[in-house]
Amino acid sequence: MKQRFYDGRDWFLDKKFGLFVHWGLYAIPAWQEQQQWRDRVPREEYEKLAAQWNPVRYDPDQWLDMAEEAGMEYVCFTTKHHDGFSLWDTAQSDYKVTNSPYAKDVLGMLADACHRRDIPLSLYYSVADWHHPNYPNQGRSHELDGPQPGDKPDMDAYLEFLTAQVRELCTGYGDIKGVWWDMNVTGLVDKTINDAIRSMLPNAVINNRGFDEGDFGTPERDMDATVDQVQEFARLTEACQSVGRESWGYRKNEDYYSDRHLMASVDKVLAKGGNYLLNVGPKADGTIPEESAAILKRVGRWYRAVRESFDATEPASAMTDNRDVSLTRRGDTLYVHLHEPPNASRVVLSPLSTLPRRATLLNTGQELQTSLDALPTEIMGPGGILHEGSREFLRVSGLPANEMAGEVMVLKLEFDALG
Repeated sequence: MKQRFYDGRDWFLDKKFGLFVHWGLYAIPAWQEQQQWRDRVPREEYEKLAAQWNPVRYDPDQWLDMAEEAGMEYVCFTTKHHDGFSLWDTAQSDYKVTNSPYAKDVLGMLADACHRRDIPLSLYYSVADWHHPNYPNQGRSHELDGPQPGDKPDMDAYLEFLTAQVRELCTGYGDIKGVWWDMNVTGLVDKTINDAIRSMLPNAVINNRGFDEGDFGTPERDMDATVDQVQEFARLTEACQSVGRESWGYRKNEDYYSDRHLMASVDKVLAKGGNYLLNVGPKADGTIPEESAAILKRVGRWYRAVRESFDATEPASAMTDNRDVSLTRRGDTLYVHLHEPPNASRVVLSPLSTLPRRATLLNTGQELQTSLDALPTEIMGPGGILHEGSREFLRVSGLPANEMAGEVMVLKLEFDALG
């Protein structure tokens, strides 16, 4: 059973699927959220984008409507990305939204909407900073090649700036439920920073990309092989993925992931006991791109249909040696997650040898057939070793493998008594 905090952070264990939002000046050129670094844009040129920031169609309630329709239960918002532009009315810098033509505190607007609708809000904050003169850019990952003209690299001075900004975020926007650090490429360890956050925000969970190990791990996109290698996460985990392959921020010519790829990614993480953030990048006018919204709607339709297989369940993949599926369990009900496309119209769950009283395809409600069979390809276990005891294993057949090739199927098996 997943370890609980037994305090206000337990919200994170009950709300598993959230919306990640990457939004900033980079939405204006609409190439990639790291354009200043990846495209080697001079700082003085990039900073001119602040004079164009005017998201006149920004409506946080529209974002939240979209998230709720997709079954998402919390939001994580980028308050300051690597480019250093602050999306709130910070007193620590002039490089902020309230000095733009828009002149409004976009974080404050989102926080008000989230609090009004009782939707937990977490805040992303990048440690790396391509704008602040005290940040020691040294050409490490996601850093500028070195100090820029006029810079005065001083990590102690930068930490004073960082902690002052984080104090604003923790005290000025109500009951914030999480802090999502990113890119502490300095490697600095300082537990007092997260301790200060906890004293201000006792209900907030903190990730592992800041100045200590935090409360949970953060595998990103498909880059962490351990997501596929484990049957259950050993520590609290929140995976993150964007709907677009090339960018987390808005990109005009984006290559979008397939619906099935995203469904499989969500499914395998939630089935193994994790949380999941799925990201969209709003356009410069504040609206969500049509294709991004359509993807969330389609993925959300699937998620709502199979959601019971994640809510109040426990990872149970150890019950089968079939590594093409994941299992979750609630009492005497077992859910079979086919995150790998089935290569036939059946799935075999050796060494299970008990018939369920009912089998259903959650996606559609279709009844499925079950039997105990000694299949030639299944009576041997891994490595060609004969299974001990029964040679008949649970077979669920009648799967619409061709008709539902573009969707992750989840099966619901109800047993009278599941050992």
